[in-house]
Amino acid sequence: MTPQTRLTTPMPTARLTLREVPWTSVVLLAALGAGSVRARRRLRALPVLPAPPIAPAASAGLPRAAGWRLLTARGVEPDAATFLTACAYADREGLRVLDLLPADLAAERALGLLRLVDPAGYRQDRLGEGRGCGYAVLVAEEVLSRAGVDADTPPRDPAELLALVRRLKEFAADATGLAVAPALGSGRAGLGTTGPGRVAELRAQGLPPGALAAAQLAGLAVLAGAVLRQGRWGAAAAGLYWLQPYLALGGRGGPLRPADLARATAARPVRSLGAGLRTAAAAARTPRGAVDTARAASYRAELAGGTDRFFEPHRPDCPWCGSRQLTVRVRVPDLLQGKPGRFTLEQCGDCGHVFQNPRLTPEGLEFYYRDFYDGRGGEGAGTVFGRLGAAYRARAEMLRPYGTPASWLDVGTGHGHFCNAARAVWPGTRFDGLDMGDGVLDAERRGWVATVFQGQFPEFAAKLAGRYEVVSMYHYLEHTRDPLAELDTAAEVLAPGGHLAIELPDPESRMARLLGSAWLPWFQPQHQHLIPAANLRDALADRGFTVLAEEHGAAHQGNDFFGAVALTATRLAPDPDRPWGPPATPSSRTLAGAVRVAALPCFAGAAVLDALRTAAARRTDGGNAYRMLARKEGP
Repeated sequence: MTPQTRLTTPMPTARLTLREVPWTSVVLLAALGAGSVRARRRLRALPVLPAPPIAPAASAGLPRAAGWRLLTARGVEPDAATFLTACAYADREGLRVLDLLPADLAAERALGLLRLVDPAGYRQDRLGEGRGCGYAVLVAEEVLSRAGVDADTPPRDPAELLALVRRLKEFAADATGLAVAPALGSGRAGLGTTGPGRVAELRAQGLPPGALAAAQLAGLAVLAGAVLRQGRWGAAAAGLYWLQPYLALGGRGGPLRPADLARATAARPVRSLGAGLRTAAAAARTPRGAVDTARAASYRAELAGGTDRFFEPHRPDCPWCGSRQLTVRVRVPDLLQGKPGRFTLEQCGDCGHVFQNPRLTPEGLEFYYRDFYDGRGGEGAGTVFGRLGAAYRARAEMLRPYGTPASWLDVGTGHGHFCNAARAVWPGTRFDGLDMGDGVLDAERRGWVATVFQGQFPEFAAKLAGRYEVVSMYHYLEHTRDPLAELDTAAEVLAPGGHLAIELPDPESRMARLLGSAWLPWFQPQHQHLIPAANLRDALADRGFTVLAEEHGAAHQGNDFFGAVALTATRLAPDPDRPWGPPATPSSRTLAGAVRVAALPCFAGAAVLDALRTAAARRTDGGNAYRMLARKEGP
């Protein structure tokens, strides 16, 4: 071979095939990088109180400011200048609740807050949960009064203050904010908490400590595995995790200056591992809530006679068209709460209507609804509804091409979440709400609805005749015993030319066939009827309505796969502390915990599948629900 040949021979290059790409490390780097950038962006959006007009000075107490109270955690002692500056800032910004962050907030606590809160949109999110850091909160006295909070109670621990901010935001939905108070020191409350204290803080924010600790420990295990198996790529991911506190919070000029930033960064892996282990152990030792013995005794007495009395006789014909061509669509136990009983949905072979058969009696409905939307399950239900803001706004936006409504009655309003969110779309509209439960009274106290009506909708037909320009029934008709009677009432309550807006689960969804009894919108035992869109169109036409718009993909709720995992987990291991079940045992608690941990990767995969499914539903206009807007014709 000549020298020239040797010089022109190309050198071999190393290329990674798809199999050789260290995907775990790549995903970790992308996630950690995105999280760091997001935290840095949110940090810059944190408002800062202006410098106080007077120098901070220690005092035995705070001065009075008309209409304001400052509630603090133990060990936090704000000065008079900070209090007066916060009052002036809240007045100027139109805020009624203001959470104050100490500038030296601990690094991990600051990162945790920035994961939960986007300061740029926090105030505008009417349904967003109230968040803070658990040190000090400035509250208007009228908000405290409406919320039933005694401001003269002794100073609270951080968990109590975090729970209070969550509650207060419900009474100041678009007037709650947070700001850094440069002169406010974290004091003794700034000492990081783990174990029982950390569990209490997480639960106060509506977060599951056991699941979060398991996810944290699983994440650390994945990171360690990447370091061991994927060399420098894994080391790069571990390094990014290690440096994340400084990358997100460090540098000059930021609104927060964590006093422990150097220590938190240097010792992060060890601290995170210890905190995760202690939180997991404390969560296991302290169940979500003590079993209510009186409630459990009441359920035992009620169930002593079995559940047969909760059902009516089997119906031989379709309640929609009268056909006797009925087939079983699905049989399923109560996968929502794990109460005893088994429920059957049958489908009409002629019109496609799906209905519960035998259906529950009113007594049975009361039994199976109890502790779901209120009582023991009220907080969880409120959290779920509070995360549907985009869906609520989309429902309200459907009316935009047809004028500006002055009066709107939301039937089946629950706690009033839709009305609260819809105010951002229709600020000049009067929203009233109707529901059977006591939650509608809470909606009125919070100011989410103007007037409430508690009871069955048909009972108010004569009283409300012709009073409303819009009546909405969002995921309401499927819960009723007689949907056609509800439509008759809507026609009577609407003024001529008024609009009826309806949203329902779609029994013709492909996911209903694919997932079978694990399809969440079956929602047994609560859903009595699932109405095909063609049937609803015909029923509206029979009552003098003209359908103006119909949406399927836009109404899709992205929870098919996530819901299937949740229902399956409940079937495998119901909540051991449910008061209608047998007394909890160590083995039942262990099984429930094991199923929850095993379900974590399933939930993650389900979330990805739901995102893909939602994108497909939007594009093909075929989802698991549909919306219909109709106008009432005639004089």
